[in-house]
Amino acid sequence: MLLLRQTFGPEAWPDVSDETLFASLEQWLSPWLAGMSRAEHLVRLDLKSALEALLGWAYLKKLEQLAPTHLEVPSGSKIRIDYAADGPPVLAVRLQEMFGLAETPKIAENRVELLLHLLSPAMRPVQVTRDLKNFWQTTYHEVKKELKARYPKHSWPDDPWKAEPTRRVKRKT
Repeated sequence: MLLLRQTFGPEAWPDVSDETLFASLEQWLSPWLAGMSRAEHLVRLDLKSALEALLGWAYLKKLEQLAPTHLEVPSGSKIRIDYAADGPPVLAVRLQEMFGLAETPKIAENRVELLLHLLSPAMRPVQVTRDLKNFWQTTYHEVKKELKARYPKHSWPDDPWKAEPTRRVKRKT
């Protein structure tokens, strides 16, 4: 929500900053506290539903469309997008699952590029970029040299533009 408010402006999205929510706690949270009389009861509090009720159906549908929780990558996997409060949205995905994709994925009506954390087969970051095209053109071949010996069962094609994206190891021939 904060990302969309920054991207589309304060008139387009309600203010759900910590300060605003704290200042209006009684109005939006009170109905969800019914029957709770002790601090231990707060474990049952469905904060997500309370915030969704505050927004309303129209904003929730738009939120789902503009800032999805997951993105389908070329391999077919649906990868979770991490919306950190202090930075750009991050898509952490195995490098092999992105073969064939030239442009960095975007959200919010193509206004916000995702920060890609391209991962090794062991799910460790090997490159962080907002420029996937440049990665394939320049850095990929160095990364390939470094990782091909360490992960020989995985695909390391010479031409990542035409390679089949995959989430699996190479088949035995």
